[in-house]
Amino acid sequence: MANPIITLTTDFGLADPYVAALKGAILTINPRVTIVDISHAVRPQAIEQGAFLLASAWPYFPHGSIHLAVVDPGVGTERRALALQTPVATFVGPDNGLLSPALPDEVREAAWGHDQPVPVRLPAGYRAVSLANEAYFRQPVSSTFHGRDIFAPAAAHISLGVPLAELGPPVEEVLALAPFRARRQPDGSLGGRVIHIDAFGNLVTDVRCEDLPAERPTVEVAGRRIVGLSLTYQESAEIVAVVGSSGYLEIAAPRASAAELLGAALGMPVLVRP
Repeated sequence: MANPIITLTTDFGLADPYVAALKGAILTINPRVTIVDISHAVRPQAIEQGAFLLASAWPYFPHGSIHLAVVDPGVGTERRALALQTPVATFVGPDNGLLSPALPDEVREAAWGHDQPVPVRLPAGYRAVSLANEAYFRQPVSSTFHGRDIFAPAAAHISLGVPLAELGPPVEEVLALAPFRARRQPDGSLGGRVIHIDAFGNLVTDVRCEDLPAERPTVEVAGRRIVGLSLTYQESAEIVAVVGSSGYLEIAAPRASAAELLGAALGMPVLVRP
């Protein structure tokens, strides 16, 4: 790209200097790069939520963008640091499932039924390396802040045109989470769950709009029963079900927080019946 873009997705929050340190490490290497924040409000260590937010944003960026994601409870351990190049973008981050949105759903389906990410082989046209070449690290490397000292420099060097092969040895398998998609139950219902709670208190589920019943669905969550879908967040009912802008079913409370009303948390089950 003539004007490279690096996006950032982390669980760092904005109360501390960590995000600024990431940006400083990038700009020291490439002061002309454009940095875009996807989110720094991922719940601490919530890898799946971080992956979902990354998945919800990265497709809207120009071809060739670099997506740096750091939700890294295993920082300093033997977990690998990755740069993963797809036909349309490059992803940099820990090998813990966070970079799953870089992979096609059919590859990630190997993780169905697993609570943890599982190793999957990279499909044709995808390349990944383990970030092991210390010449491209920020020195000294902190054992607790690989985002600043390994991932950010890698993304910056990639933005300058450094080939992936220079950053470390190739890898053929990476850890992946299952697709963000509710499973069809034997009775025809969809068994989903809450995978994100946004700043408005809306509960974003893994139920995709294309999987919803053609007739009026019934949504059951936290002991509540919602019949039919609303077109907007501002309906007259206390709790509504609506298809959000990312194409997933959401539970919302007009002029209030559904999360507070329902005592919601990530992982809360959601059932959709025809």
